[in-house]
Amino acid sequence: MHNNFMDAMNFRHACKIFDETKKISDEDMRVILEYGRKSPSSFGMEAWKFVVITNEELKAKLRPVCWDQVQITSCSHLVIVLAGIDSVKVESGEVEKRFARREMPKESLDMYMGLYASHLKKTLSSDENIYCWTARQTYIAAANMMTGAAYMGIDSCPIEGFEKEKVEEILKLDTTKFQVAMVLPFGYRLNPQPEQIRLPFEEVVEFIS
Repeated sequence: MHNNFMDAMNFRHACKIFDETKKISDEDMRVILEYGRKSPSSFGMEAWKFVVITNEELKAKLRPVCWDQVQITSCSHLVIVLAGIDSVKVESGEVEKRFARREMPKESLDMYMGLYASHLKKTLSSDENIYCWTARQTYIAAANMMTGAAYMGIDSCPIEGFEKEKVEEILKLDTTKFQVAMVLPFGYRLNPQPEQIRLPFEEVVEFIS
């Protein structure tokens, strides 16, 4: 059976050199970002934001603090994936607002709020702990954007090699609200895809029946 999802997984690779002459259409980029927006998140908090950069000067400014990686400037659209900090704190009011989107009796809402606060007591005790929790979730959204883009014949490259504080400084981020989790360029490959290398299925999968 033809499997389009597997085709996308086989097509996707960490593209190192993008074709600078090719740009992603606004319409296609919106679709890719929708894949991120519709992704699952813990407690449905959607503690993320996607900053899309096409400004060449800003990309050039970011490149030195992203280990001088050529993808930063050669890509069509540079997406900075941000992890939410303030919005997941109970006192921000956002948590209750997001739970309340699903109509429920006051007792149920109070029960969810209590469960959230007690379950995440340690996580919510510092911005550093919150970042560890919310940044992990942004990877779900990033993966969906990358696979979704691959399905459309668009390349990407997840980048963790960056100086976090310097990127945040250049973007003038209020780090009490959002912090950088990943730098994610999108575009079209210049060179053929190298062979995909993965560990064998038997080594990474264990069945317990």
